[in-house]
Amino acid sequence: MAGPVNEQANPSPNPSAAPSAPRAADAAKADGAKTEATKYVGTPAVGTSKAAAAGGISSSGPSNSDIDRRRRRLTWVGVTAFLMAWFIAFFRFFLPRTLFEPNTVFKIGYPSEFALGVDTKFQQKYRIWVDRTPDRLFVIYARCTHLGCTPDWKPSENKFKCPCHGSGYDSEGINFEGPAPRPMDRAYITLAPDGQILVDTSKLYSWPKGQPNHFNDPGAFLPG
Repeated sequence: MAGPVNEQANPSPNPSAAPSAPRAADAAKADGAKTEATKYVGTPAVGTSKAAAAGGISSSGPSNSDIDRRRRRLTWVGVTAFLMAWFIAFFRFFLPRTLFEPNTVFKIGYPSEFALGVDTKFQQKYRIWVDRTPDRLFVIYARCTHLGCTPDWKPSENKFKCPCHGSGYDSEGINFEGPAPRPMDRAYITLAPDGQILVDTSKLYSWPKGQPNHFNDPGAFLPG
């Protein structure tokens, strides 16, 4: 005879507990989909901050790369150079614009140091030639009377020749060819207290065309 059935041995399934696992799985999937949707929605902007990345937005590249550092450094160098140039220009505006001219009064040595003929050793420094003839010593200002160029002394031809337009002068600076309208000027000359020749190129003696000759005026030459 069969005994009574033990109801506790085979307990009936709990209808409320059975679907708990599928619901948990569905919930996990939903959360994952929500996370993916939050993380990859749209195209993230370049240079997204860490705060935005922490909020789930993907960033594009490192925010402090070597390229970024070089760009910042180059930008600061450019800004600094611009400010310095502007400051120099601003400071230069208030400085006096002085033009330094060479001294017009100077000594060139003793008369005994000059032989007959043309001496060109002061041409570069003072733009003069020292010319000595049998009866006088004088100084020619090395400027062509045509357009102001500096002629060249041609010892083989015993003349001055202007390289600009071909004006020619004899050994005493008297024009004889080319477009030069008159002889070259002569500078003031005298003897200093120490016996040296003192020249002043701010005082010039000329011989204008058709006018009196000033080459024989006092100060235009030294005798002997």
